[in-house]
Amino acid sequence: MQTIDVIIVGGGMVGASLALALDRSGMQTALVEQQTLQPSSFSIHDPWQPRVSALTEASIKLLKYLGAWEGMLAQRVCPYTHMTVWDGEGTGEVAFDAKTLPQKNLGHVVENEVIRNALLQQLASSTVKCFGSQTALEYKLSGQGGEIILENGEVLCAPVLVAADGAESRLRQLSGIPSNQKDYSHHVLVTTVETEFFHRYSARQVFLDSGPLAFLPLQSQDGRYYCSIVWSLLPAEADRIEALSDEAFCHELQRAFENRAGKILKVEKRFRHPLRQRHARQYHRQGVVLVGDAAHTIHPLAGQGVNLGFMDVAVLTDELIKAARRGDDYFAPHILDRYQRRRIGHNSLMMAAMRGFQNLFGADDLGIRWMRNTGLSLTNRLPLIKEMIVDQATGLSNDIPEFIR
Repeated sequence: MQTIDVIIVGGGMVGASLALALDRSGMQTALVEQQTLQPSSFSIHDPWQPRVSALTEASIKLLKYLGAWEGMLAQRVCPYTHMTVWDGEGTGEVAFDAKTLPQKNLGHVVENEVIRNALLQQLASSTVKCFGSQTALEYKLSGQGGEIILENGEVLCAPVLVAADGAESRLRQLSGIPSNQKDYSHHVLVTTVETEFFHRYSARQVFLDSGPLAFLPLQSQDGRYYCSIVWSLLPAEADRIEALSDEAFCHELQRAFENRAGKILKVEKRFRHPLRQRHARQYHRQGVVLVGDAAHTIHPLAGQGVNLGFMDVAVLTDELIKAARRGDDYFAPHILDRYQRRRIGHNSLMMAAMRGFQNLFGADDLGIRWMRNTGLSLTNRLPLIKEMIVDQATGLSNDIPEFIR
């Protein structure tokens, strides 16, 4: 049996970043993941990965602190300096520009696999005990952390277990932490497309009756232009769109996006996922702590999912660092309560905002349509309001721990 300070279950972007952050704070950490934890060789000419994230400046600060940002830049990263949102069923439109900010960009669009691979590269040179390609066969929760029995027979023991094992977190379920769930009644289609026009480093989103459609800019390659698309659709409409040939899909996408990207020249393989909102009622119980999707899943409307997870990592690490400096037991319930208070309210507000946007733009009432178009147009003429919105979108106005500022 190996006894260590903390065991993290789940080696995705959030779990890997937490392992690195705790390792930097001097804690003996183990990371358990079903998939490999070995970084892959990567070429900029590799096929595009379908899942991307729109990283805020706050998330990038964390990734820089962890040493992963340079590795990401060496792979594929695309900044965006503009953002345009409009109502496809009306005339309302609002545009944002990074010229109003101290930093050069509103954010960066990065393939999730690029983010994770850069984190794995850092893990390879850390003191984190990595147990890749391992399934946890059994958990023994003691009320103060517990044991994990791995399929290779090894037994790990720690005073705290961190659930970073995704939306269907087995560890969350075993700990008895309840969660609220709501069906968004939408499915999302994600893929990469080649476009006729250059995106000019602009993230663009149109609200349609069937759901929002986002075009997120990707790096150009050999004079060819690419965007990642995230298309939220009612299930019946998703069935229809999914069944289209590539040529018909490109035509439908081009029409839905009002030809703003020119012709859609090519589409990669399409992936479809149902959308559900989940939010744990508490973020820790008897030595089990939740981070990322294990604690909350959100509509991809604003690309905030992984950013919320990265801020979970930053705040949890911040509280543990402060506790260690005070000589506290850093996984005592009152320390984890501090983490919960700092994150659960912010995440709840973000979820409520996303549901509000979905309801507002999904409404078919003429009065509501008039109000939302008027609101978008009015917002576009109010620089102070736009600056406040952009400040929120970068994540810098939120509770950013001192150690990554």
